[in-house]
Amino acid sequence: MFKLKPISRVLKYSLLSSLSVGVLSPSLAVANETAAEKDIEKIAVVGSRAAPRSIGDSPVPVDVISSEEFNKQGSTDMVSMLQTSVPSFNVNEQPINDASTLVRPANLRGMAADHTLVLVNGKRRHRSAVITFLGGGLSDGAQGPDLSVIPSIAIKQVEVLRDGAAAQYGSDAIAGVINFVLKDDQEGGQFEVKYGSHYEGDGDTIQYAGNVGLPLTSEGYANFSFEFKEADPTSRSVQRDDAAALIAAGNNFVADPAQVWGNPEIKDDIKLFGNFGLQLNKDAEAYMFINYAEREVEGGFYFRNPHNRGGVNDGGTDDDGNQLLLVGDLTGDMSGNCPTDIQVGSNVLQNSRYINEVANNPDCFAFNEMFPGGFTPKFGGKIVDSAIALGTKGETDLFVDELNYDISFYAGSNEVDFMIRNTINPSLGPDTPTEFKPGKYIQSEQSLNLDLSKYYDNFNDGTLNVAGGVEFRHESYESIAGDYKSWEIGPLASQGFGIGSNGFPGLSAKSAGKADRRSFAIYTDLEYMVNDDLMLSAALRFEDFSDFGNTTKGKLAGRYQLNDTMALRGAFSTGFKAPTIGQSNVRNVTTAFGTDGKLIDRATLPPTNPVAVLKGGQPLQPEESESISFGFVGEFDNGLFVTVDYFNIEVTDRIATVSGIKLTQDDIDTLLAQGVQDASSFTEVSYFTNDFDTDTKGVDVVANYSQDFMGGENKYSLAYNWTETEVTQHSENISAERVRMIEENLPKHRWSFTTNHQNDGWRLMARVNYFADIYEDHLDSGLPIEDISAEFTVDLEAGYDINENFELIVGAKNAFDETPDENTQWDNEIAGAKYPVTSPIGINGGFYYLKGVYKF
Repeated sequence: MFKLKPISRVLKYSLLSSLSVGVLSPSLAVANETAAEKDIEKIAVVGSRAAPRSIGDSPVPVDVISSEEFNKQGSTDMVSMLQTSVPSFNVNEQPINDASTLVRPANLRGMAADHTLVLVNGKRRHRSAVITFLGGGLSDGAQGPDLSVIPSIAIKQVEVLRDGAAAQYGSDAIAGVINFVLKDDQEGGQFEVKYGSHYEGDGDTIQYAGNVGLPLTSEGYANFSFEFKEADPTSRSVQRDDAAALIAAGNNFVADPAQVWGNPEIKDDIKLFGNFGLQLNKDAEAYMFINYAEREVEGGFYFRNPHNRGGVNDGGTDDDGNQLLLVGDLTGDMSGNCPTDIQVGSNVLQNSRYINEVANNPDCFAFNEMFPGGFTPKFGGKIVDSAIALGTKGETDLFVDELNYDISFYAGSNEVDFMIRNTINPSLGPDTPTEFKPGKYIQSEQSLNLDLSKYYDNFNDGTLNVAGGVEFRHESYESIAGDYKSWEIGPLASQGFGIGSNGFPGLSAKSAGKADRRSFAIYTDLEYMVNDDLMLSAALRFEDFSDFGNTTKGKLAGRYQLNDTMALRGAFSTGFKAPTIGQSNVRNVTTAFGTDGKLIDRATLPPTNPVAVLKGGQPLQPEESESISFGFVGEFDNGLFVTVDYFNIEVTDRIATVSGIKLTQDDIDTLLAQGVQDASSFTEVSYFTNDFDTDTKGVDVVANYSQDFMGGENKYSLAYNWTETEVTQHSENISAERVRMIEENLPKHRWSFTTNHQNDGWRLMARVNYFADIYEDHLDSGLPIEDISAEFTVDLEAGYDINENFELIVGAKNAFDETPDENTQWDNEIAGAKYPVTSPIGINGGFYYLKGVYKF
């Protein structure tokens, strides 16, 4: 959307435009600047439209993670780094999970991935184009932002608001808000090189990153960051029993393992960020940030058995229940008299009828000739992400004395161009390609904001901050057809062969298109410091959407200082999450396991599609929420800082994909009659729906303490979370296994305890992590793993300053190489997964790394 080449031109004209506005509107007062400089790690902007404040003074829980703290760990991607730092933030690895492998869904406070609003420098971040069709139950159907495009080296601090904030920020903020604050230094910088590998000798990762701050005249800054990463795939697999049986029967074309479970390969992952600011005069400044990122990801898919893969090799069964081979007639007029009764036995390659009547017969064809050992597609895509935000903020006397303003424009785009190889379009027979581009999705968003605020330092013996604003937003979701061969209906379609690139059929030209919507919001925010001990706040937001109507949400919060060391705080809010344009309009076909343990092709259709309507689909409506939180803050004289907060979130009409609904022959006939010519390739149908309610409650505990120790300083931090979710209502479209995944797939208890020791030129870090037991519906296929045991992992890191500019760091994530309980129940019986694939500690074991940091 935005090319790198004209960045300098964009910067020039953006700052000039801001300068013009700033000349007409003087004055920006930076409140609490001294406090922010004194203790930047404890000052947060998110959650308030008043002056930045200490996180202990906030009426709702806010975590602030500094850049230094954020980078003391082995993780190399943003979502995993957040999981280490935030008590109620969870993310699973996605070894084989369709598009989720490209953009991993993450969960805050037990909610889905798109229940958390993401900001950069306080501006709403656009969504990813990837919709999580398979999200481990909880995030099925979610469409959240892609956090992995943000390089950690560009971050000054991360602010995590753990409270409902839709009344302040709009849709998506049901679980909370994550605000990434970019570095704004105008001098200095650093360069990093990091290499790591898993203990098993795979997953080699190399990462380069850099940041530099430059002056933008004497009154501004231009801060640039980059990151480049490549990572090899991992494998934690065992041989499937069907693949092992084929090998035992003499089929030497089957790979071992036939199916790989592990991290995908990441190629050419590049991230660029620029953050700019210019003081226009003593009371006004212009600002802008811009980013561009792209990466290519390729992972594994499910093994296609050469005897019984539906639409490829499966010719049904005879009267005695023997598996038959699917054979195609290539003559065009069915004059080949090709056999339809060949029994595959234990190895069809040794069947004389197959050899004589098919393999050596030019009129007949079976895919065993092309892939005698079956095949396992490689699935992935290229993701391109770009954004620009620019504006001006300051203080004006135009309407009222000392009125603060912030005018901004934001535009962002995320696109995913899928690819799949080592697969076929079965309907094309021997003429099929084996590599396809099945289509592209593009999410685009633009917003225009005006924020105003006025501070009254003597209001009824207290202080009052009055804020308000308006927001205009436009968003669109575009589906672009794949290459013709990926969805072509070939000559063998009428003979029972599947249509489209097997595993991820291409998006046809008929299904391509673009949908968009507009929204308008007006909001107000009050913060009243009644006296030195009591603070009250309120927020109200009205928002109108062009596709489903309007909604009004509110929030009340307060904080009371009990004494010099302890305070109570609490909040009540209503919230909402608007259905995304993608959820309302996307069409996709996913390969997944059905309840019978066999691979099926599941079509996800718009809820207004006639077939979806036939199965209960209706136009989507917003999710609605009510949230309460209360807790206390303790800041003790000995340096101990503790917060304990309880939360309860009730969400009604939650949006998700329904569990797969089997298509009957009548349903398929209906599709064919409507012109959906590839309907015979679908076994199940799914769609997005408002179909269940949940009640989520939990407790977050955060504690920090420091002391002098052995000539240096020790810092201790504890982050604990208990979260429990109950599905209080659901329709028959949500399966019992799906309900259990929502309720039990995330650990109810999770904590981490970290110790950092700093002494002259060296430092040590040790972190103990605990994850409680979980339940897994293995591969979403009705195969329960009842008790995946609780696990402890340990992270270790040591750093040494070789000189004042260069630091050498060595560390290990999961240093004692812990892995989940082996999946002995469903490992080789179905798909060859050695471990439960949704385990919160991951399936890859220990990871060691070496890092060099040069600062200047």
